[in-house]
Amino acid sequence: MTAFEERTRRCQQRLVAANAEAAVLFPSTNLFYASGFREEPAERHLFLFVPQEGEPAFVAPEMYDEQIRDASWVDDLRLWADGEDPMELVEELAEEMAVRDSHLLVDDTMWALFTQDLRETLPDATFGLASEVFDDLRMRKDDAELDALRRAGAVADEVSVEIRKLGEEAIGMTESELAAEIESRLADHGGEEVAFGTIAGSGPNGAKPHHRHDDREIQRGDPVVLDFGAYVDDYPGDQTRTVVFAGEPPKEYEEVHEVVKDAQQAAVEAVEPGVTAESIDRAAREVIEDAGYGEQFVHRTGHGVGLDVHEDPYIVEGNEMELEAGMVFSIEPGVYLPGEFGVRIEDLVAVTEDSCERLNDSPRTWEPL
Repeated sequence: MTAFEERTRRCQQRLVAANAEAAVLFPSTNLFYASGFREEPAERHLFLFVPQEGEPAFVAPEMYDEQIRDASWVDDLRLWADGEDPMELVEELAEEMAVRDSHLLVDDTMWALFTQDLRETLPDATFGLASEVFDDLRMRKDDAELDALRRAGAVADEVSVEIRKLGEEAIGMTESELAAEIESRLADHGGEEVAFGTIAGSGPNGAKPHHRHDDREIQRGDPVVLDFGAYVDDYPGDQTRTVVFAGEPPKEYEEVHEVVKDAQQAAVEAVEPGVTAESIDRAAREVIEDAGYGEQFVHRTGHGVGLDVHEDPYIVEGNEMELEAGMVFSIEPGVYLPGEFGVRIEDLVAVTEDSCERLNDSPRTWEPL
């Protein structure tokens, strides 16, 4: 049994607990997680029906026949040609699976066009969200997923070290030029594609937590927030370091950097099975608040990472979920002084049987290497 089939069987077990007769997936990370077939959403109807019992089946454009058979363990393909009505196949399949008047869970990201077509074709069915089943499943990574996340972390580490060695060469580069250099090196080290828009926020731009990059030139003494990662074997890296490439940093910067570094370390040390997600947020936040920068820490401490860069569990106040072995998430406290600079330090961690494993290990200091 492949890992994808095993995941689908677990999904079927969870459908029973969710009182749903089937999940209906469309091109998304959930579809890949269950089937092994990856595709971007497009205008043609492509569904994977996963019933509570029995075998799953695709309804797909015939142009995908060979691609799906090559990638997926699912044997049942109901193919339609351009000019035909795919919803006729959906209606037939729903009849065969006895789910025409059942409770169905659809992908959370399914386009409204396809959701509406399902509702019109199956008017007696009721609908919920596939996250009821998949979020819980996907939070606990299996060995293959953890290995891919480790490799993605190693790529980010290698590029982090190389970029910091630019030193004086980085002075005068624009943020966009630096981001392009990072992305080129991620590819050179085996990254398949960037995991998200690379952040290279220099000076006052670093005080904007999700500033990407623009034409501002990096100056001597600028703190630069570098947040980047790449996919490796379908799983993303995500690491942040805040560095000064050359020159003397602004007053207060060294203090702020040390506070953020201590906060991140405190949060990492708090991770173990059985503690709540919010307690990890609290561990980081208390260090920053005690140093007098609580109002400048303006976001959650972390987010789950898997096939999606942002997924459960979220490391935030109010999340009382208890951590379990196999969960992977970021720990990324930050302090942002508007108009001056920002500092963020981020690593991914995997919860182990008794503590956690850091998936990033590049230097967390701010000085040039």
